[in-house]
Amino acid sequence: MIEILNPAELDRARATGALVADILQALRGRSVVGANLLDIDRWAGELIADAGARSCYVDYAPSFGRGPFGHYVCTAVNDAVLHGMPRDQTLADGDLLTLDLAVLLDGVAADSAISFVVGDTRPPESVALIDVTERALAAGIAAAGPGARIGDLSHAIGEVLTAAGHAVNTEFGGHGIGSTMHQEPHVSNLGRPGRGYRLRPGLLLALEPWVMADTDELVVDADGWTLRSATGSRTAHSEHTIAVTEDGAEILTLPTRA
Repeated sequence: MIEILNPAELDRARATGALVADILQALRGRSVVGANLLDIDRWAGELIADAGARSCYVDYAPSFGRGPFGHYVCTAVNDAVLHGMPRDQTLADGDLLTLDLAVLLDGVAADSAISFVVGDTRPPESVALIDVTERALAAGIAAAGPGARIGDLSHAIGEVLTAAGHAVNTEFGGHGIGSTMHQEPHVSNLGRPGRGYRLRPGLLLALEPWVMADTDELVVDADGWTLRSATGSRTAHSEHTIAVTEDGAEILTLPTRA
């Protein structure tokens, strides 16, 4: 299913996107050395409930997971990159943490992910991984607009990732979003320009470049959800929900406060 939102629905999408971004920033501020992943998940649940929204993850049960997910936010640490299931783990100085949050508010969903280093230590490899995913995300957004094709976005993202020397896993990528979290079209992080679905104003996309330092192979934890690099290398993941507009693309998941 591909949804094209009308102006009223787009206004609701803006509100949902701002909520997701603000919750992620609040969680980032609390994700200090010694914080427990289960506490981060609990805080996410409280912030979502306070806003009258609901997490898209609690009842999420796709074919590739061991569902339902049963938590409010994905928490991926170091070699974990996608679908990180919160567990009894405390954060240490220098950990690379990814928080991935999707929320439904007033019938419209938004999805975003941020990666950052916990504490005062800044391992150069972690900083570089975060930087390349953020640059790839910016490139994908810049390529979006009415008349562009999905392959144009995938190509723009992949060019940044591969130029930095990364192999790109194409099992998981971006996606359409609207009244539900995951919709068509799929947006691979590697692709050929001029191919695929043609973008139209009112289309919402969640773009999410992610990389692993020295591999493109994933392994899954015993929890049936958490995906890690097969080599144990560090990972990073950046994501925004955007709306295709008449003259480009609007980022919906920007925080409303610093």
